[in-house]
Amino acid sequence: MRKFIRRSFLAGLVLFILIQFVPYSAAEIEARGEIQAPPEVQAILHRACYDCHSAAPRIPWYGRVAPVSWLVAHDIEEGREHLNFSDWSLMSAKDQAEAREEIIEEVEEGEMPLAIYLKMHDEAKLDRDDLATLRAWAGMTGHAGEHEEGERDGD
Repeated sequence: MRKFIRRSFLAGLVLFILIQFVPYSAAEIEARGEIQAPPEVQAILHRACYDCHSAAPRIPWYGRVAPVSWLVAHDIEEGREHLNFSDWSLMSAKDQAEAREEIIEEVEEGEMPLAIYLKMHDEAKLDRDDLATLRAWAGMTGHAGEHEEGERDGD
């Protein structure tokens, strides 16, 4: 039995070493149109969103070790596919407005940042002040989908 355990451990160690040579990473990509937002909004986005939704994610050491690196790369690729703040200015004004609404909705529903991400990145947790700042930036009050009333002509 002891021999079996030793061989299993060695086989597992060799497998772990070998999978490190299977490349699958979310490398930095070119930022083609970085988002322009107030500094307080930029700070929130960089802290809570940029690792998966930008051209330059901060990948911790454990995110470079397979098989965790595969999960991290997949999450980043999927995040960029849905929204990439490094391509923000390439979007139409209408698409930007819709994206801002979607951001608020995802945060309010607890869908973003991802729960698994928050377990390792406590700084990404968004509090009420953060949400209020994002809502003001998105031009929204109340619940997701309700827009702030603007000034009317003649008022």
